Amino acid sequence: MALEYDVVVLGGGTGGYVAAIRASQLGLKVAVVEKEKMGGTCLHKGCIPSKSLLRSAEVFKQTKEAEQYGVLTENTSLDFTKVQQRKSSIVDQLHKGVEGLMKKGKIDVFEGFGRILGPSIFSPTAGTISVERNDGEENTIIIPKNVLIATGSKPKSLPGLELDGEMVLSSDHALNLDELPKSVVIVGGGVIGIEWASMLNDFGVEVTVLEYMERILPTEDKDISKEVKRLLKKKGIKIVTGAKVLPDTLEKSEQVTIQAEHKGEQKSFVAEKMLVSVGRAPNVDNIGLENTDIIVEKGSINTNKYYQTKESHIYAIGDVIGGMQLAHVASHEGIVAVEHMANEDPLPINYEHISTCIYSNPEVASVGLTEDQAKEQGYDVKVGKFPFQAIGKALVYGEKDGFVKIIADKESEDLLGVHMVGPHVTDMISEAGLAQVLDATPWEVAHTVHPHPTLSEVMGEAALAVEGKQIHG
Repeated sequence: MALEYDVVVLGGGTGGYVAAIRASQLGLKVAVVEKEKMGGTCLHKGCIPSKSLLRSAEVFKQTKEAEQYGVLTENTSLDFTKVQQRKSSIVDQLHKGVEGLMKKGKIDVFEGFGRILGPSIFSPTAGTISVERNDGEENTIIIPKNVLIATGSKPKSLPGLELDGEMVLSSDHALNLDELPKSVVIVGGGVIGIEWASMLNDFGVEVTVLEYMERILPTEDKDISKEVKRLLKKKGIKIVTGAKVLPDTLEKSEQVTIQAEHKGEQKSFVAEKMLVSVGRAPNVDNIGLENTDIIVEKGSINTNKYYQTKESHIYAIGDVIGGMQLAHVASHEGIVAVEHMANEDPLPINYEHISTCIYSNPEVASVGLTEDQAKEQGYDVKVGKFPFQAIGKALVYGEKDGFVKIIADKESEDLLGVHMVGPHVTDMISEAGLAQVLDATPWEVAHTVHPHPTLSEVMGEAALAVEGKQIHG
């Protein structure tokens, strides 16, 4: 017998389960179909486990340098097995929490692979879901009034650089290493590649980053990219930009060898492992999109501002629609989608108000337009920039590298963008995000009294610097 629901969510990742909870709050009958574990990539293969490893790497590095704080430690060593155990413990705790939220919301969870069926005996329109169950039992048929596709993404590779999980790794593979290699070559200097480069370096691994573009972190403000490159090279990471990797030169034996074209020359790079970090591809295959009128362009599902596809009762959110492939973005897209299903008239997301974070050491965070983007859009900009080295709390922390950069419109005084690199900036960026949402000016940010001594003082000083009125610089 077919089961009926108001909403069926395909995918139990961050976007999917948050959407399911919101739909339940709105009084809708909800089911989630998840082929693996609730929590999805972010919880099990992305955000949480990688940040746990980054934290262990940070503590290891700080402990080795503890003498500068007057703390004497000898023979500091790393037990990577315990590092992985801690990571697994955090993931397990959060996984149980998500399962508890499903029970609290009376949300039914179907463990299996869900596919969208076309018009059939079950429904005259596309959208019925057939669940191929993990327990091997007969497929479950679900008839929803609305479908939310939240199937996420998977790591990309390059043709010829097939991921084998042994020598050539994706970030998924790297998260489950039993032991650390002595050396790694990372193909890709975007967000994930730079986080891994920073982490592995802090663990004591020799790291080389090969980036095709002329700068690492190419979507960040140029000043941020330049500073991150400087600080990573200062830590001992080798970074080669403008490097075109040649997959057909890949050799695997006891080590990995790859060649890349750089400045007109062909150079070889050797390491114990290779980590391929060239982005993520939406999971659109084999979920039944061919049974619908849904439009897929360049691998991503097309939607409107409320995340409706061409089939108005089928919505899609998160990595599967491209755009900003971030967990917090997927969650808010899911909330907008289910509120629209429930006729709640939600406010569409303004993506220029969404903060992005990179959890490397140093950290990076930003919101709004880069300086180049602002100029390309016709703004006459003014810029304020202030270094952490002039902030007392940064010196106390022993982390004085980096700065905050604020971009404003000369004519309207509007805040256009804020970009940060330095200690704990991923925790500080929300002030800038709120300023964007409230359409604040640098003057208003500057006249927010920031407590002393705190790292947040750098935000006030950078805002003052827009007019050249910074106090401590």
